[in-house]
Amino acid sequence: MLTAEMPPEQAMALAHSHASLRLKMAAWFALDRRLGQLVAKSSEPMLGQMRLAWWREALGRPVVERPSGDATLDAVSMHWDGAEEALLMLVEAWEELLVADRLSNEIADRFCKGRAEPIRHVAERYGADVGARVHAAAVRWAAGDAAAHVSDGSERQVLIAVGTAQSTRAGRIPQDLRGLAVLEALALRSMKLGGRPLMEGRGAALVALRVGLLGR
Repeated sequence: MLTAEMPPEQAMALAHSHASLRLKMAAWFALDRRLGQLVAKSSEPMLGQMRLAWWREALGRPVVERPSGDATLDAVSMHWDGAEEALLMLVEAWEELLVADRLSNEIADRFCKGRAEPIRHVAERYGADVGARVHAAAVRWAAGDAAAHVSDGSERQVLIAVGTAQSTRAGRIPQDLRGLAVLEALALRSMKLGGRPLMEGRGAALVALRVGLLGR
């Protein structure tokens, strides 16, 4: 099942999202985790690029021509058919991180924005302002989550700078996507604490509960 390895903050985000969006978001999260694991385990950038190329090729094919049996790819094919362009940007984001000699602000910004691109597609139905607000929230999550997983302190600070620099003045996160507001709040708390795990400590659960109930 896609939720077997899902971090608790993502499971909580799905619980606070509209039922009609949960499977789509779960597939996005699952693909993001697979790509992240692939990059983390690649001892040589070229080997990692070859594995990412497999995903790029699979997502570029019509659904009926894709290999079956991989739970993540099957879920993506079922719930993202016709919207693969956003997922391809996710693949590109992870590849940029893979080949980077060092994590500059520019690379971190592109990585986080590409990682968050699928949710922009989901939010398009609500209009441009809401789409921009939702994407900014997802970028904050992408940055906070990445910051909590890197071991290099300077890279962690770069990611935190990217996450905290996002503007959220335009639009509001709709109730259907309140789970994303939960992720954003947890990421902001994490980055304020210097890049701690998103669900670390009792305070994280209280933040998630408050935002899940009230939206702020």
